Amino acid sequence: MNFYESVYEYLKSVPKGKVVTYGMIAAAIGCPRASRQVGNALHRNPQPVVIPCHRVVNREGRLAPAFAFGGEQVQAELLRGEGVEVINGCVDLSKYIWKD
Repeated sequence: MNFYESVYEYLKSVPKGKVVTYGMIAAAIGCPRASRQVGNALHRNPQPVVIPCHRVVNREGRLAPAFAFGGEQVQAELLRGEGVEVINGCVDLSKYIWKD
């Protein structure tokens, strides 16, 4: 399995109503210094409905300002639709972080 496929497979395991960070994904797939590459993989997501890249936030809980599939507002609405509270473009990681 290549890097992108590993990112996508991990992300499919993140449940609705939870978020993960780029760094968490990188560490989980065995590439702890590859947070930026995770972002690149998500930008090239071949199946946005199947691979829930909207569940990825930065290490501070901030949404992606350039969310590839409609911008920050679309990401916020997708998260809200799953019960995640988004305030000023930020998610409370203490409440919504997923720990596998």
